[in-house]
Amino acid sequence: MPSMSDSPPPPTALTVDPLVAGREALVRHAWQEAFEQLSQADRDGPLAGNDLEALALAAFFGAHAQGELGIKERAFKAYEAEGNELRAAYLALDIARAYGYEGKYSIASAWKRRAERIIGPDGETYAHGYLALIGSETARATGDVDAALALAERAVDIGTRSADADLKAYAMTNLGILKIASGAMSDGFALMEEASIAAVNGELSPFTSGVTACRLIGQCRDLTDYRRASEWIEATEKYCDGQSVSGFPGVCRVHRAEVAAVSGAWEAAERDLERATIELGAYNATPPQADGFYAIGDIRRLRGDFAGAEVALREAHARGRSPQPALALVRLGEGKIKAAAAAINAALDEETWDRWARARLLPAQVEIALAGGDTARARTAADELASIVVGYPSPALEAGRHTAHGRVFLAEGDAPAAARELRAAVKGWREVGAPYEVARARAALSRALRAVGNEDEAELELQAALDEFRRLGARVDVESTERELRDAEDRRSGPVSTRKTFMFTDVVGSTNLAEALGDRAWERLLRWHDDTLRKHVADGGGEIVNPTGDGFFVAFDSARSGIDCAISIQRALAEHRDSTGFALSVRMGLHTAEANQRGTDYSGTAVHVAARVAALAGGGEILATSDTFAEAPHVPTTAARSASIKGVAAPVSVATVAWS
Repeated sequence: MPSMSDSPPPPTALTVDPLVAGREALVRHAWQEAFEQLSQADRDGPLAGNDLEALALAAFFGAHAQGELGIKERAFKAYEAEGNELRAAYLALDIARAYGYEGKYSIASAWKRRAERIIGPDGETYAHGYLALIGSETARATGDVDAALALAERAVDIGTRSADADLKAYAMTNLGILKIASGAMSDGFALMEEASIAAVNGELSPFTSGVTACRLIGQCRDLTDYRRASEWIEATEKYCDGQSVSGFPGVCRVHRAEVAAVSGAWEAAERDLERATIELGAYNATPPQADGFYAIGDIRRLRGDFAGAEVALREAHARGRSPQPALALVRLGEGKIKAAAAAINAALDEETWDRWARARLLPAQVEIALAGGDTARARTAADELASIVVGYPSPALEAGRHTAHGRVFLAEGDAPAAARELRAAVKGWREVGAPYEVARARAALSRALRAVGNEDEAELELQAALDEFRRLGARVDVESTERELRDAEDRRSGPVSTRKTFMFTDVVGSTNLAEALGDRAWERLLRWHDDTLRKHVADGGGEIVNPTGDGFFVAFDSARSGIDCAISIQRALAEHRDSTGFALSVRMGLHTAEANQRGTDYSGTAVHVAARVAALAGGGEILATSDTFAEAPHVPTTAARSASIKGVAAPVSVATVAWS
């Protein structure tokens, strides 16, 4: 018998070349395997430019996007060393676009100039097509629409003649977006859909496919064409599943969740969006991640979570997405009407030519202007919205147009016209499948019906709206609708007489301050003012009846609680002035008397006197009537004086609270 030492050695595994294995894995779209093998090959020795490009692609789809840009920069150097100037120029432009998306415009410009230095500004190569594409995107960002269109058309032409499918798809998508923004809807969508068919049919590279299809879906979303968006979401997801491109389903999840949110599935949509934004962070996919955070913020706003909404909207803003109109509507929900108006007006001032960007902002401007009593601005905004929607009357845009005009007609006192528009809005939003918007339109319709004397139908519409708000979890809308129902009941039973202490506050010199500080600084300061006063009113047991522009109308059960609250506010303002060197100057007026109460509102001479007393006060002054001091003895005051109040026959005795 042979000994063990005579046995042949066990077979050894064949040595696998990591470069070959990496290339083969890339063909199979085994992204993580490709990344690992190509990374090993890179450690074993310098890779050629095309293999470094492959490694960068594997890094992206393998969720290692943090290293992708550095690998592309190395690929650029490799191509230069190899004498492949055309590919080096292409890589320089690709890197420039990546830095541009990150908001690093100076670095992006430097890379673009590198490409121009290599290939020159004029030419017909595919690299010149990408150069034209970047020029188009830059021109659009600066508002030069004619140049943007011309350069996009040049990029399409070069992509077609050079048979570069990716370039052609990118360029057609860019040109389509420009045409849609300019109002040429049919032409724009035709271009984008042609590019997207190539994408989901596997005719483009995986990255270009995802970008192309997702941009079309984004346009559908922006124009509230949810039916078309759903078709392309489904097609894109099928493509992504078949190609194992796991980065882009995160984008699809954002879009699908946005559509789900419209249908009222807020909780599920928010969960999906949170998952998607985390996933997209691993792919360095900044623009779609920003869309995800914006959608989260808007859902939280609708649910009444204003603090959570602001956190998400600031994340969106940090990634390059405007937080408007959602952030302005958050301010409106907080009762900060002037801050909301400043925000939405500034956003519209920045959008000078993109019709559909304006269309997304105008409904919010209508709502905010009406809340601030600016009916003329609301009418202008509603009419502009109608003029835009006629170019692409999707069901949701049409329903939004009816809602805006219905609200404006109601504010203008034309209740029959308001009712007609709002009935059309309810019907339109039902067809869209947007229950929240249906409920809001019904709540507005109930006010129009009540104005024409149809109390029974008005109550039915309001109750239906309340039931839907409760089902959705729209906390703020539930509270306001419940108040409306109580007020309607109180109107039927008549006003109730009650004794209260009323306080009015007002910022002195607000118009000049806003002009001097600028919109953004004024908004921040006004927000601090509102938050401070709301906190002290709540701590003092007061009830904010209504915001009054730059101040508040507040009711207290006792004179002592009203005076104590006023003192605490003035002291808080003084402390802020001592610590920062500046604080708003606020005047206050208080009066205690009987008033009529209807639901949560108050009316009568007592309210009028309190408002006029506040108008008589100076900055930092708490002025109160003798009726208030009679129910709050031992408050230190200045000597009493008589004041004439318009609409009140006898002079009113007033004195200043010595709060300091």
